[in-house]
Amino acid sequence: MPEHPHGTWETVPAGRWEDAYLSGNGRHGALVFGDPRDDRVVVTHHSLVRPDGDPQPGPPALAHELPLLQDQLLAGDVTAAERFTDGRPLRWVRAFHPAFQVRFVRGDGAGRGYRRAVGFATGVAQARCGGWGSRVFVSRADDVVVQHVTGAGLDGEVALDPHLSGVPAGLGVGRGVVLTPYGARLTLRCHYPDSDLAFTGVTLALVRGGRTSVGGTGLRVEGASGLLLLTRVRRHAGELDTAREAGALADLIDPSGSTDATYDTLLARHEALHRPAYERVTFDLDAPRHQRGLSGSELLDHPSSPALLERLFAAGRYHLLSSSGALPPRLTGLWTGEWDTAWSGAFTTDANLNLQTASAVACDLPETIEAQGALIQGQLAHWRDNARLVFGARGIVAPAHTDGESGHAYHYQRAYPMHLWTAGADWLLTPLLEQAEATGERPAWLAAAVTELAVFYEDFLTRTGPDGRIAIVPSYSPENRPANASWGTVNATMDIAAARHALRTAAAWHPGPDGDRWAALADRLPDYRLNGDGALAEWAWPGLDDSYDHRHLSHLYPVWPHHDITPYDTPDLAKAARRALELRGAENDSAHGHLHHALIAARLRDAPRVADCLRHVLAGDHFHTSLMSSHYPRRDVYNADAAHALPALVTEALLQSTPERLVLLPALPADWRRGAVRGLRTRFGARVDLRWGGGRCTAVVRADRDADVDLQTPAGDGGRLRLGTGDVRDLTVSAW
Repeated sequence: MPEHPHGTWETVPAGRWEDAYLSGNGRHGALVFGDPRDDRVVVTHHSLVRPDGDPQPGPPALAHELPLLQDQLLAGDVTAAERFTDGRPLRWVRAFHPAFQVRFVRGDGAGRGYRRAVGFATGVAQARCGGWGSRVFVSRADDVVVQHVTGAGLDGEVALDPHLSGVPAGLGVGRGVVLTPYGARLTLRCHYPDSDLAFTGVTLALVRGGRTSVGGTGLRVEGASGLLLLTRVRRHAGELDTAREAGALADLIDPSGSTDATYDTLLARHEALHRPAYERVTFDLDAPRHQRGLSGSELLDHPSSPALLERLFAAGRYHLLSSSGALPPRLTGLWTGEWDTAWSGAFTTDANLNLQTASAVACDLPETIEAQGALIQGQLAHWRDNARLVFGARGIVAPAHTDGESGHAYHYQRAYPMHLWTAGADWLLTPLLEQAEATGERPAWLAAAVTELAVFYEDFLTRTGPDGRIAIVPSYSPENRPANASWGTVNATMDIAAARHALRTAAAWHPGPDGDRWAALADRLPDYRLNGDGALAEWAWPGLDDSYDHRHLSHLYPVWPHHDITPYDTPDLAKAARRALELRGAENDSAHGHLHHALIAARLRDAPRVADCLRHVLAGDHFHTSLMSSHYPRRDVYNADAAHALPALVTEALLQSTPERLVLLPALPADWRRGAVRGLRTRFGARVDLRWGGGRCTAVVRADRDADVDLQTPAGDGGRLRLGTGDVRDLTVSAW
């Protein structure tokens, strides 16, 4: 069983899929219940999105109407954008869904000493009861779900069961069981209603001892001492060659034919990739030993326990790594146990996705950055369609929602005019730009995307306001509206910040005439505005009043994730941003709202606010016993935002960096009296280990390349930090 804090455990099986332990390799996912009587594993895959019976829509062709809309908005028509539509009804992106359950139903599951656990360093979810044991992981090396059951006299039936909550009535299901010398091959083919698409699961069952036969729905096993199940799922058009799929799985079996040897070999290959990635960063709050010995459910009953925060940090990195591969994490990560997942279980890109991946650079998870890059690269052609058809521009515009395949901006309505959102490409590219700073490497495709975004702004930013500065029109602050206007407006602060960042990045990456032109365009963008309350306004257009009670904080984009507004360089604007945080309501207490708020507070060095936001999430019953989170309090709506964003908040409270600055302990909560974090990456090419306690902080900085940065400490006694490639520097400063 795993040791603290690199795992969690319970003394009863999962009664709900939300409490099932999770494993994944960024492609396949598994939800593991650990029930000795009905050993269930729900299998998922990033590619499983349900066709909706119609051709995939494109963005609205509205570019010919854009000049009129701009005229109307600039003239003061505050509802003009509500008419900027082609009349189609709201259409959600296609829904993510589970594949099926791999079940081993036994006649007898009695026994003493039940315990289930998941090890974050291995990715193995296991359960034990009496002489029975079950271990499950999803191999990062071999892309297979591995389920190993052991015990004396195992009797039961193995089946692939598609009957999960919300499964469509018209799903066409075909089963197959073929006995083999090593056990059996099970197949399950599911054909979507009103579509030529299907998904097929193939499971190889390797049986040790006993007898096998074809059962009622699967493979009957009697008197066995071991059972190894190897499962893959494929989404496809037409027929799938299941014999070929089974042959590929058979190639994974140890030459001896042993269930134990095959499991051990597969685990070793997987662990060689998974463990080093997971262990790159660790976090320790010096929690009391007795707290660390509590189960997950017991810890969740102690929201102020430092052991809970230690374990949630570890779980968050584990789940983020496990759900990142072919794509980055969805709203539900890589997991769901039902077909009617909230908000389609898709990617909401106007806040949620980047909140989930916010720790990836500092917490050294390049796998997550590469996954986000894969999502973007796969959709760039559609992003170009959005720019051309909606705005009549070259370049790229990202959608606010995507199923992972289509990147077209078609999810919009009057109250959510998502097709007006132009900041999305900069928002989604920002983690990749930060990774490029950290590594010193600029992928060619990323440089090309940076150029395309600058070209979009060249074509789009053609209108000016009364002051002669550029007016961004139409403009949209995600999911919010001014108190005295409709949703589509002028000069949303996020749009200004995104355009400025994108143009200045492109200028820096492309010195010369193009870069000079883009830098000049950035300089013509409007200034940020302070409203009558002294707060940074959400819209920098005179006459637009703020709506404070909202879960999104898009107008603080120049504070986080960017460093356009900081306490060091722009103290007056930082004060106004802090005032904006003070006035912001929590609306519906969504976990992502509280953590977004806290990330911004950390940038503004507001430790009490960081602690308060964290308290709301930990005390609000936002975590299932799986340590995956919910969107709302009281474990309402399974959602990965809080689970994946929490490591980012911990990191931001302890260390912040830019290519020119290192900040130690910028927002350390008062009750984090002592602790350590190891392996954090900086954006100037160094790794940092921190230890604090007794009023002192020690930082060990290991430089991968030359750097000359401003050092900021809690006591303001930093100065310059000059590093050469390979340098190791020990710094000791006052912690408060």
